[in-house]
Amino acid sequence: MPYYAGLKRIKDRATRMRTVAGLQRLRAALTAQVPARTATDTLLLATWNIREFDSGKYGYRGEEAYFYIAEILSRFDLVAIQEVRDGLYPLQTLVRLLGSDWDYLVTDVTLGTAGNSERMAYLFDRRKVSFTGLAAELVLPRTGANGAEPVQMARSPYLAGFRAGWAYLTLATVHIYYGKGVAVDPRRLAEITAFGKTLARYAGRFSSAPQYEPDTPPAAGNLIALGDFNIFARGDVTLKAMTDAGFVVPEALQKVPGSNVDKNKHYDQIAYYRALSHLHPTGRAGVFDCFEHVYRLADEADYARERASKPGRSFKDWRTYRLSDHLPMWIEFGIDDADEYLASLS
Repeated sequence: MPYYAGLKRIKDRATRMRTVAGLQRLRAALTAQVPARTATDTLLLATWNIREFDSGKYGYRGEEAYFYIAEILSRFDLVAIQEVRDGLYPLQTLVRLLGSDWDYLVTDVTLGTAGNSERMAYLFDRRKVSFTGLAAELVLPRTGANGAEPVQMARSPYLAGFRAGWAYLTLATVHIYYGKGVAVDPRRLAEITAFGKTLARYAGRFSSAPQYEPDTPPAAGNLIALGDFNIFARGDVTLKAMTDAGFVVPEALQKVPGSNVDKNKHYDQIAYYRALSHLHPTGRAGVFDCFEHVYRLADEADYARERASKPGRSFKDWRTYRLSDHLPMWIEFGIDDADEYLASLS
């Protein structure tokens, strides 16, 4: 639960009351749609591309937006976040709102025009999730008989190791190049293909699970790719490139709507490599539509003054710079294998 004391600092009463009402709607909807977090039994894993977080392109986010974002993120244990921009104020603000038990890992700023000066981050609650020490940006290896240098991805994927309950996880979050607004952009397909193949080829090297003896494999872990793949539809070759590499989209996530605002594009994905260890999908997963509860189309008139400082966008588009043009995607896993382990010893 975020800390709400900061609501008192919102000087404009109408804005403060609007924020309170928005939080009340969000809390009711999140409680109805997302399973309650547990201390030891389950892990709620999420991914969210938070648009231009926070470039100020159409005005920097105010406190209202941060309260809404924090309220949503507080319902999960571990979240991969894409499109964090140069400044760390957004992540620092989220930790301030979420409390001292929360922490984050973040990359440096991606250089180059295609990288859009973005960072990628993980936000996690240390009461449930511990960082195991692995943190790295993925660089594609030389390929071909002559060892030619590949074209690197526009934004380097970010890998990090975590432990939750009985499960060790290596997460690899990515923001794939978008390019042209078509289902199969050549560079987008090339990036997804190279990403999937590289993770699969070197999967054993990405584990941060315990290694109990020298020169022996580490304990079984879980390699999970997640983030913004800019995949248009489940039947596209862009998703097939990941499944051909050995990644599996959990059955529960194969039934959820798209993660764009119109919910007709499957940009965001969560997929595990080959098999899971001490990590059991509960069958509960989803995409949370925050715009049904805050920054609703019916609320347009309430934001006229705020929008006036940065005109030129429709309200439907402008509000995505307050929250995002993506919706958060989540899945629940069971992480307590104590009963199974004890049974195996009897």
